[in-house]
Order: sequence, then structure tokens, then C-alpha cells
Amino acid sequence: MSELDETGRWDSVDPSGMRTLIESFPDQIRRASEIASAIELPRHRSTIAHVVVTGLGGSAIGGDVVRAAVADTVAVPFWVSRDYVLPAFVGGRTLVVASSYSGNTEETLSAYEVARAADAKIVCITSGGEIAARARDHGVPVITIPGGLPPRAALGFSSVALLGVLAALRLAPGIREALAELQDVVEALAGRYAAAVAEDHNRAKRLARTCHGKIVAIYGSAGVLEPAAVRWRGQMEENAKNLAFHHLLPEMNHNELEGWNHPQETLRRIAAVLVRDHADHPQVQRRFDLTRELLERAAGAVEEVWSEGDSRLARIFSVAYLGDFVSLYLAYLNGVDPTPVPAIDSVKDRLRDVGH
Repeated sequence: MSELDETGRWDSVDPSGMRTLIESFPDQIRRASEIASAIELPRHRSTIAHVVVTGLGGSAIGGDVVRAAVADTVAVPFWVSRDYVLPAFVGGRTLVVASSYSGNTEETLSAYEVARAADAKIVCITSGGEIAARARDHGVPVITIPGGLPPRAALGFSSVALLGVLAALRLAPGIREALAELQDVVEALAGRYAAAVAEDHNRAKRLARTCHGKIVAIYGSAGVLEPAAVRWRGQMEENAKNLAFHHLLPEMNHNELEGWNHPQETLRRIAAVLVRDHADHPQVQRRFDLTRELLERAAGAVEEVWSEGDSRLARIFSVAYLGDFVSLYLAYLNGVDPTPVPAIDSVKDRLRDVGH
């Protein structure tokens, strides 16, 4: 029997229950949709010229997901900022969504103050913390999402709440229909990738097996699945404590592809995962096929992952959710607890010490 099918050993490897958080993701989407449907905001649509989401890590990836999901329908330019500051164009006609799951992310708190100074229209998405306290003092709308999760495990809340903000401001149509399809897709995938499904019939476990002992290279397209590639990289690193990187086609074909020549022995320790979408540009599809041919000569393994669903939102999450499961099973194979992130916490603590 595969060690990934020996459920009795998981409690010792995963004492904080990341497996439960991942397997219950369909419930999170359901709860997040209820929160989103109840959002009411002043109707600023006619005066909003652009949207900027500011956040870091697990709180920023929701902005990436939404930006890609509504790219073909959103009425104004959409920007995701991961910094202490904001783009110079931010002003009175900008909607700034400050997304900080904990409410205490120092970069987001800084960007929030920059937005206030620029007289931007601000909405906060958070479970509480300092940013919620400041927002309430300043009369800024706060969308409260449930707390107590690692920020990366709250992607459903952060992304769907942001979709709710856009819907409340009538900046993007069709969100309710996309959320309904998303619910169906993630429920089906949870049934296929859950820990109770044996490795022989579980694509997520088999992919984790392929990636075990290797650096993971994730290649997506610059279109719909860009945030899914970013999510895969982050989950490999935070959950599995496994080095990963990502790049996007067609740009990857203009630089990184040449790097797959040396060092040859090291390249054999890399597993390449191609993240693909049936709606990608025909030339991008051809580029993926040619890229795979070249990678198979050098990499230790090459796998393809295809999106599922009709809406952009469902297609993004279908790939991202598979990556969540792969990172979980890779954590088990690496013998590491997927929940704590001691290196990240150490840097945060040392920055706070310097600040004081």
C-alpha cells in the first residue's frame, strides 16, 4: 500500500489539519458566496476609473484570481499591487481594495495609508486586526471574512469576497453564474482528489509522487491560468517546503527555454508541470506542445494539467485546487507539517524587532 493511502500516519505529519482545510474547500466557497451576495456598497461605478487590489501572499493571490477571472468583462483597468506603496495613478477615481487576511500585514497597512492620502475610494477585506480597526475609525467599508485559517487556506474567502465587491459596484457582470459553476467544479474535484481516494485512482497523489525529490517548475500561459501557476508555486513552497518556480508562455519561450541546457545533472532533478487551458491562443497551444518536446529531453519528469469548466473562474480554480492537493501530498512525502511556515514567520518577527 502507498504511504499516501495509510491514513493512520497523517495525524502525526499534519497535526494542524491542513488536509481537512483543503478537502473542505467547497464549503468555504459556499460560505464565501453567501458573504459576497450580502455585500452592499455606495454606488461609485460612474466615478471609478481603475481598481487596485493591494495585498501580499495568500491575501494577494485572490486579487490575481479575480483579475484573470473578470479580464474579459470588467469595466475598468484592474491592478494587483504587492508593495508598501501604490501606483502613482491612484487617486480620487481609484477603488483600492486592501486585502489582508490577518489584518496586520505591514505592507498592506502602509498601502492603506497611501490610499487614504491619495483620497482613493477604499474597501477592506479582512478577518479583523489593525486594518479593520483603522478602517472603522475612518468610516471605510470592511468586508469581514472568517478568521483562524492560514492565509493561503482562505483563498476562497479572499477571492469570492472581492468578486462580491465588484458585483456590488456593478463593475463586472455574470459573477453569480460563475460562482454557481465554481461550486459544482470544486465539489467534483474534492471527490476525486481527497485523501480517501487511493493513489492508483488519485491524480493529485500521482503528481505528488512525480514531484517528490525534485524542484518543481510550473509553466502556465499569460492568459487565464496565470494565477493558477502562481498558486501552484506558492503552495509547493509553503505547504510542502519544496523549492518551486514558475514562468509564463509565450514569454518563457523567449528566455528561460534556453536555460534548459545546463547544468544537465541538476535539470534531471526538476519536474516540469505544464498548466494548460483549452481557450489559450492557438499559437500558445502550439508553443506548449513544442516546449514539452524540448523539456522531455532534459527534465526529470514532465506533466500536463488541463483546466476544467466553462467560466474563467472555474477553470482557474480547477487547476489551483489540484495544486493544493498535490502540495499536501508532497508535504507528506517530504515528511513535513504543511501548516507552519517558520522561515516566513522568522522574517516577520525580525522585521518587527527592527521596527521597534
